[in-house]
Amino acid sequence: MRVIITGGAGLIGRALAANLAADGYEVIVLSRNPERVSGLPTRVRAEHWDGRTAQGWGYLADGAEAIVNLAGENLAGAGFFPSRWTAARKEKILQSRLDAGAAVVAATRAAFAKPRVVLQSSGIGVYGPRGDEEVTEADSPGRDFLGQLATQWEASTAAVEGLGVRRAVIRSGVVLDPHDGALLRMLLPFQLFVGGWFGAGRQWLSWIHLADEATGIRFLIENRQMSGVFNLTAPQPLTGRDFGRAIGRVMRRPAFMPVPAFAMRLAFGEVATTVLDGQRAVPRRLLDLGFQFRFPDAEGALRDLLSAH
Repeated sequence: MRVIITGGAGLIGRALAANLAADGYEVIVLSRNPERVSGLPTRVRAEHWDGRTAQGWGYLADGAEAIVNLAGENLAGAGFFPSRWTAARKEKILQSRLDAGAAVVAATRAAFAKPRVVLQSSGIGVYGPRGDEEVTEADSPGRDFLGQLATQWEASTAAVEGLGVRRAVIRSGVVLDPHDGALLRMLLPFQLFVGGWFGAGRQWLSWIHLADEATGIRFLIENRQMSGVFNLTAPQPLTGRDFGRAIGRVMRRPAFMPVPAFAMRLAFGEVATTVLDGQRAVPRRLLDLGFQFRFPDAEGALRDLLSAH
């Protein structure tokens, strides 16, 4: 069984590839620089793609079990500190997602034996700022930049449904891993004994352990009656203040120092909204379908992730 992962050299793609390969799947990770993709497990290999077309890899879609489309320019940029969202950067973020979706559709259309499923990545930022309102898959998209971006990203592979291919959209929360992503940035102040939270700390943080992220995606690959939109977040979101306090308890460090919202907006501009605005998202559909989270609460997830950190 072959699974193709676009953007598979990133945090989520690597975890998913390892999860699948451990049980005998053949996994193809598509990367612009496959020669730089190291440390892949047995049964996982990297292949080149240009991020825009099916050229050079489209034949792999023929008879594939799944294509998982994770590709897209990183919202925060490549460095430790986030990059500002200039007009040019916003266009690059959007176009990278539209191009990748078009490439997946082209490969699916050309395949004689269509992939069984296309999984399309997205994020809970699609809902926009919602305050304390609990949001599920039934809620409408927001009208801010992230809401409109995610809406277009999700639609980029919708054409495969017209080809008779099952499609599921994965709206991920903040994926936790101590070596990459948001959690890595959160840990530094605690290591310096000045940990806390962003802004007032009242905004909601819908998170998910990296292991549950990979297992949740696999759950959607293997359960062939499942299609449509799925929130991929732990069932117990926390406010930013409570999440910061949970980190402090696990690390046995103080959690008292908020980073002022005005300072974040001054330093990073609109990109600061990714942490200052939140969504209280719950994975209603996954829970209704019987998915079991290994790490449903934040403190347990953090203890697991930081035990060897």
